[in-house]
Amino acid sequence: MLSGLNSPQKEAVRHTESPLLVLAGAGSGKTTVITRKICWLMEKCAVQPETIFAVTFTNKAAKEMRGRIISTTGYGKTSASEAVTICTFHALGLKIISAHQKEFGLRKGFNIIDGEDSRTIIKNLLPLAQSGDKQIIYAVHQNISNWKGGLINPDQALTEHANNPDAHLAAKIFPEYVNTLQAYNVLDFDDLIYLPVRKLLEDSQLRSKWQEKIQYLLVDEYQDTNKCQYELVKIITGNRPCLTVVGDDDQSIYTWRGAQPENLGLLADDFSDLHVIKLEQNYRSTGRILKAANQLIDNNEHIFDKKLWSTLGYGDQINVLETKSDVQEAEKVVSDIQYQIFRHRRQFRDYAILYRSNHQSRVFEKVLAENNIPYYLSGGTSFFERSEIKDILGYLRLITNPDDDAAFLRVINTPRRHIGTKTLSQLGRYASENGLAMVAASRESEKIGLNNSKSQARLKQFIQWLDDISEQSETESAENIINRLLEDVDYINWLRELNQDDKAVKRRIESIGELRSWVSHLGHKESLSKIVSHILLMGTLDGDENKGEDNRVSLMTLHAAKGLEFPNVYLVGMEENILPHHACQDTDGISEERRLAYVGITRAQKRLNLSYATSRKKHGEQIACEPSRFLTELPEDDLNWVHKTAVDEKEKQQRGNTYLSNIRALLDNG
Repeated sequence: MLSGLNSPQKEAVRHTESPLLVLAGAGSGKTTVITRKICWLMEKCAVQPETIFAVTFTNKAAKEMRGRIISTTGYGKTSASEAVTICTFHALGLKIISAHQKEFGLRKGFNIIDGEDSRTIIKNLLPLAQSGDKQIIYAVHQNISNWKGGLINPDQALTEHANNPDAHLAAKIFPEYVNTLQAYNVLDFDDLIYLPVRKLLEDSQLRSKWQEKIQYLLVDEYQDTNKCQYELVKIITGNRPCLTVVGDDDQSIYTWRGAQPENLGLLADDFSDLHVIKLEQNYRSTGRILKAANQLIDNNEHIFDKKLWSTLGYGDQINVLETKSDVQEAEKVVSDIQYQIFRHRRQFRDYAILYRSNHQSRVFEKVLAENNIPYYLSGGTSFFERSEIKDILGYLRLITNPDDDAAFLRVINTPRRHIGTKTLSQLGRYASENGLAMVAASRESEKIGLNNSKSQARLKQFIQWLDDISEQSETESAENIINRLLEDVDYINWLRELNQDDKAVKRRIESIGELRSWVSHLGHKESLSKIVSHILLMGTLDGDENKGEDNRVSLMTLHAAKGLEFPNVYLVGMEENILPHHACQDTDGISEERRLAYVGITRAQKRLNLSYATSRKKHGEQIACEPSRFLTELPEDDLNWVHKTAVDEKEKQQRGNTYLSNIRALLDNG
């Protein structure tokens, strides 16, 4: 369990006599420390595996952690290591809620809704004049989400935080939104932590129960926790020494969604006997890259000081490329990738192009495609955001929870049942006036006086079908239920009618097949309602995290690149108002933008390239650009400034010879 670890890593694994903060720099082996410590707790400290909880932020990270534990213990999937709970913060909150759903005021079959459904509810709660404005809807949703993450209730929001027109509107909607979720018997993503924290704070008996259940807690990526998540950690730990948190304030890049890097500093206030260990040896990057990263981040204020170092050699100079335009920047980056691959016989997967904002990818996509270079664009449509998946999950949500109005409105005319908007409007008005869900209101359609008798008949037929399949779901397997609903609504044929593109139809059918496989796998040990919650939570957290593992150049934002590494990195758009972003010009904003640049630099293992354009097209006009201030904060002696606007003749000849020799080699091999 300690073999191959350096001294600070060994100390972190062995330390159990007080709460522990592990300050883990980029590439310093933090996941190794966490997984080895879990094994140490089981084997050397006799902590029962079912009482060990490790918490992180994505299902992918949790899966990797479990795999490492299994390989470290050498046991196997049926061993004690499988009894350890390794999950996300939100999955832990869901465990607490599911175990005590009555105490949380939830009825059987509650569901989790995603951001789109939350915004649909908010849209329906807004005054008519504002309900069509997407910006207002998003602003209200963001405010409510931030308040929940900050452990702020609706009364506090209105009296203490409604300090501008957007916040005031959100504060007025907040209590109605909470009541609507309760009426629909659903939870939004933020509720999964907000509600458990509030309940555990007020219910000492429940709090004691979970403290007894969790004998040791480990938390990864602690710098990304918000106030609510921090309170959950404090509640579970109590006054015991049973806590290890791992984090790096230099990699805190999510304050815009409520993360509080200062939580690392608060630990010393709340845990007087806190022990701190620094992991500063980097196992990823060359010394020159780390020197640049250290010098850049030194410009930020720090709670804790640390310096990354490496034994991997000093490495190549860092190239800084100046170009005339964003188009030329893309052309030169892609040209260099081609040259490097031909010259050094590397793989496309060895290269990543990182940028501050999604819109920057377009010109790189175009140039890569023109040069027949395969690429993976991170942030494409998630599996769980595909319309066919949302449709099927909408049906499953409604089957398990008929009070879920968002699900009802999604599926009622999918496929088309010719239940018109006037009928649905009358139904919605009746439901609202009588405090009913849409399904419950549909059962009283005779009282409503619907204008269209055909719509009323179709509505009754749908409700009868829903009642029948809901009753069947109590005894039948989840797989049988999903098969029946696909057949009953003739969904596959509807897809074929909807799409003329056979390939698109095939992709959608394959997606449904994948969903059915998951439902079948989970259905052996869980009820349909728990399966639905599990899938919805998995989709909200991860999206398509398994893409990009084949041989393609990676294009992604700096936020998406966190946690990844590549032999060769191109950090592009190093300009004022791009990185740092124009909307982040105050002191705190610049500090976070600097941390973003730091994350980008420390993704590189061997070769780092920085680039900027002196002009860039914006709103149809070519505007002048200034190099990023962050470039001036890097060590000058380690930078190779490439100010030329065209490749010189000698380099052209060298590259041409490289291409020709490789083409000859390919022909000879053929």
